Amino acid sequence: MKGLQLIKKAMKLETVNRIPWVPFVGSHAGALLNLTATEYLSSSKTIVEGVNKAIQLYNPDGIPVIFDLQIEAEALGCKIAWANDNPPAVVSHPLKDGKTLADLKVPSPTDARIALCMEATKALRAQHPDLALYGLITGPFTLGLHLLGTDIFMQMMMEPEETHKLMRFTTDVALMMTKNYIESGANVVAIVDPMTSQIDPESFNIFVSPYITEINDLIRKMGALSSFFVCGNAKQNIEVMCLTKPDNISIDENIPLDYVRDMALKHNVSFGGNIKLTVVLLMGDEEASRRDALECMDIGGKKGFILAPGCDLAMATPKENLIAVSELVHDELLQGELRASEAKAMNIEKLDLSKHWSNEKVVIDVITLDSSSCAPCQYMMDAVARASAQFGDQVIYKEHRIKEMEGVQMMVSLGVQNLPTIVIDGNVEFISQIPPIHNIIEKIEGYLAKKK
Repeated sequence: MKGLQLIKKAMKLETVNRIPWVPFVGSHAGALLNLTATEYLSSSKTIVEGVNKAIQLYNPDGIPVIFDLQIEAEALGCKIAWANDNPPAVVSHPLKDGKTLADLKVPSPTDARIALCMEATKALRAQHPDLALYGLITGPFTLGLHLLGTDIFMQMMMEPEETHKLMRFTTDVALMMTKNYIESGANVVAIVDPMTSQIDPESFNIFVSPYITEINDLIRKMGALSSFFVCGNAKQNIEVMCLTKPDNISIDENIPLDYVRDMALKHNVSFGGNIKLTVVLLMGDEEASRRDALECMDIGGKKGFILAPGCDLAMATPKENLIAVSELVHDELLQGELRASEAKAMNIEKLDLSKHWSNEKVVIDVITLDSSSCAPCQYMMDAVARASAQFGDQVIYKEHRIKEMEGVQMMVSLGVQNLPTIVIDGNVEFISQIPPIHNIIEKIEGYLAKKK
């Protein structure tokens, strides 16, 4: 069965003979061409070449055209910082820097890098008529964070009507992107809204649900399929995500796949995920990649499940690991042989932290995926930096990226289970959700008082 047909069957909750496979290839495709992320994400030609290379190597059923959650923000005036090995990061927030919503206009499909997204979609559609093309848009809440910064969390409490005005605007941007992606040839529009992991279900229902539902309604009206993508520990919001009526929800390894499966199927929604992005695909080998993929496949089953990495693939992910997953997906005999063999556990050595702590200073460790590419991680690091500033050298804070082995070791050594997480003097204090800055300050003051 052709990839597009298989994706459609899975999203319509029809039992499939083979579980569909969608590698979330973003700037990793640039590495396949020996390009930096900046070079790759700046040209529709290189994007098409990179996606074609990924299709050739990974034999997917569906694939994103581009994975860059800064495209809309850049078109709206946010400054972005480019990097060689990650998508760019937003480094300014227009609504925090003096502009108002009245100063902003919904961009057109020819503005900034939005144009190259549509050009690439049209080219790939023509070349791969039987492949499910995913058009990824920045979710309205995450785009709101890009425009206003973390002040949005205070605004939600103090000025909810202003937040609704912001969400109305960012939703209009999302609707523009949705319409143009579908008209350019995308079969699936993925609403990627990672910052929704930072709010509770009640806030989600108030500030997110009506807007996501509106986007999903447009996608359905235009004859395409919708996927609602979240990363981080958003377990508390899985049910409210399902109630926005997407065709699919997609999650990372922070949320147990069996929980998502049961909740999604309860609401007649398909689901996708959640091969471990770093400790397996980036740092592991082919065998570890196959085993983790098979575990996901066995949990997900052949009704409503799409196998995928937990998020945008790291640029340095070895292509051999993804090829190994692709071979497994397409070979039931290999699946049977792997199930029959004994699993090999990953033994991660803990760090000696005896000299890590200080009798005089507060030590803050922030465990992240990578703040230069993960929006929740970026905003959590910003909150820690702002909270720590008033204490001078009395506070030491450091990011530990689990894209690096030291970060994985620190995560294991500190007993951290979810990303991103703030640990203060060895104690897990804020898990997955970005706390108000005054809460971090209160914690720091409490720890400093104990040292006197």
